Amino acid sequence: MVLGCVDSRVPPELVFDQGLGDLLTVRSAGSVLDEAVLASIIYGVHELAIPLVVVLGHQSCGAVSAAVQAAEGRMRLPGHMQYLADQIHPAIDRTLHGAARVDAAITANVRLVCSRLTVEPALAEKVTAGKLAVVAARYELTSQRVHQIHWPQP
Repeated sequence: MVLGCVDSRVPPELVFDQGLGDLLTVRSAGSVLDEAVLASIIYGVHELAIPLVVVLGHQSCGAVSAAVQAAEGRMRLPGHMQYLADQIHPAIDRTLHGAARVDAAITANVRLVCSRLTVEPALAEKVTAGKLAVVAARYELTSQRVHQIHWPQP
């Protein structure tokens, strides 16, 4: 299963050279978790016995960029977009600036989403038992390569 961003430049089937139906994909702007996304992941793990969840961030993520810009300008985004910014906000490193801040927030956001997944009660038991792996990854648009992001796993 791949939790990825809605960005049309990053379709998981093409990124991982898979055919239609080969991956269960869940996509949200910035790979942000909400109730529907979380429920979809839990469904895949419990009902379809999927043993691997890849959280896939990507270079030049517009959702993360918008969250960083909103935080820098101390402004609220319109409507439900603020929910995305609120979820991404903890990933923003205030010691960095400009493009470096956005780039670091993309990677940090993937790590945070992975951490949230592994402590989710409906998934934590499977992670602890070794029946579910949660992997953080990032797709680079410029090179079209995916690399694993290391994070402190439980």
